[in-house]
Amino acid sequence: MKLLTTNFLTCAVKACKSSPAAYPLHFRDAELEQLDMEFNPQFIINILPRLDWEALRGTAAELGFTTLPAQPPSFPPPPAATATTDDAPQDPSSSPTSPASPTSTNAAAAAAVADADIPLLKDLHTLLLETSVVSGSLVCGNCGHEYRIKEGIANFLLPGHLGE
Repeated sequence: MKLLTTNFLTCAVKACKSSPAAYPLHFRDAELEQLDMEFNPQFIINILPRLDWEALRGTAAELGFTTLPAQPPSFPPPPAATATTDDAPQDPSSSPTSPASPTSTNAAAAAAVADADIPLLKDLHTLLLETSVVSGSLVCGNCGHEYRIKEGIANFLLPGHLGE
């Protein structure tokens, strides 16, 4: 289970739906695994506005990642794609350019970000995408229900008495 995923999870117990203590879920006895992935700064920049920064910092601190700043970083929006002024459809066979490969797109995105921001983006990449929880459990801060994690998969099925 990627750490990125946990920023979007809350307790599934019906009584916890209205409780702010039910989010974020807290790790207990988490066994972490690092998986190398290609650095993709544009993905990190695009996902940041969707994250609950305080929840991410809390989860990261619980797992020993204490280098995140108090405030979320902000980055300028990516440059807009060049649009044609002509409304006529273009013939794809006349276009001399081919679609950019993901590697060249990532390199261009990294070049567009200030050099000072690269270490923070790499730290976020490592935390959110390369760090996985292999085993342990997620615990609700409101009701204390534990969701077991086994082989990287959290079990969110509730027993009958908690589902109703």
